[in-house]
Amino acid sequence: MKISVAIDGPAAAGKSTVAKRVASILGFIYIDTGAMYRAFTYYVLKKGVDPQNEAASCALIPEVFIELLPGGKVLCNDEDVTDVIRETRISSNVSYIASYKAIRLHLVDLQREMAEKGSVVMDGRDIGTYVLPNAEVKIFQIASVETRAVRRYEENIQKGIKCELKEIEEDLRRRDYIDSHREFAPLKAAADSVLIDTSFMSVEEVVNTILSIIKRKTGVGEVK
Repeated sequence: MKISVAIDGPAAAGKSTVAKRVASILGFIYIDTGAMYRAFTYYVLKKGVDPQNEAASCALIPEVFIELLPGGKVLCNDEDVTDVIRETRISSNVSYIASYKAIRLHLVDLQREMAEKGSVVMDGRDIGTYVLPNAEVKIFQIASVETRAVRRYEENIQKGIKCELKEIEEDLRRRDYIDSHREFAPLKAAADSVLIDTSFMSVEEVVNTILSIIKRKTGVGEVK
């Protein structure tokens, strides 16, 4: 039985951390779609192209080959970009790249191909509404902007990435607006998704909540 779990939500809501753990527990394939858009953004910046220039950014599509490897490694044209795509310069520009229809269509095709290989946990902005509309389980994970900013700040500090909390909060508000107002496949909860507010929840609590939902909807997995 092939099962698809879609986890959507705004930036820094903890989707990747939770999705990765749920996939590991269930033995599913984990697909971090956000990393794919970040990798594309990295390439755009590397080529000296303005990420806010849609035509110039989309023109690079034939040049970009992105791979997601087991263990979370991300390759862009065989270059390991796993760490660099988490830098502030990427975070500040990825919403522009992700708003371009041609780039989304290209990456969505890749994401759907990956999902055909077996049971998956896929996280992003439009998984339940557009990428995998027939997913057996759909989660919409949210948290307050303040909570998300602190989480991203602490995550960056642990990785040695210099940042300011206020700037992160302002950037998240801007990204939320861009993601939810883009014309093609905007960020929004699917009608049949389960909303989880993680503002005051630990990672383990969120993981267990999602495992319970998956168990209830599909009969797969064990609830701790």
